[in-house]
Amino acid sequence: MVGLRKNPELVIDIADEQSVFTVDLESIRLAVVRILEEARIERAQISVALVDDPTIRELNRRYLEHDYATDVLSFVLESSVEHLDGQIVVSTETAQNEAVRYGWSADDELLLYVIHGALHLVGYDDATPEEQVKMREREKVVLGFFGLKPRWSEARTSDNIEPEERTS
Repeated sequence: MVGLRKNPELVIDIADEQSVFTVDLESIRLAVVRILEEARIERAQISVALVDDPTIRELNRRYLEHDYATDVLSFVLESSVEHLDGQIVVSTETAQNEAVRYGWSADDELLLYVIHGALHLVGYDDATPEEQVKMREREKVVLGFFGLKPRWSEARTSDNIEPEERTS
């Protein structure tokens, strides 16, 4: 990816707590930095946790009262004009399963989840059809920086479908 400046004020910590597949950690970091820079956030501390389905299910149950595994969770811990502190939790197990369904690599599917979570951190939402369109457009742009095109059906939504049909 070109155009990214080294900014020591944008700290991205990645905890790989899974054993499903080897993850391209640099792409994850670059995607989060890209989204932060495009949102004109100059200082941030973002943690990204790569977990399995049982772990993300427990977090989803504990914090959102949803008793199922999901693809991505994001939490804004602190947000101000000067600073963003947040967490993104993604399931590599879900990414691996969904990647087969969409015909691309588990790394690509996981990258989509990270992008989706990071967009939530900087203020994007997908609760309404209009917001979903804006979120998908941003996902598409950021994926494009990695030479990827999204594989979802435009008719699908990411957060308003049943767990067994979830996509990012």
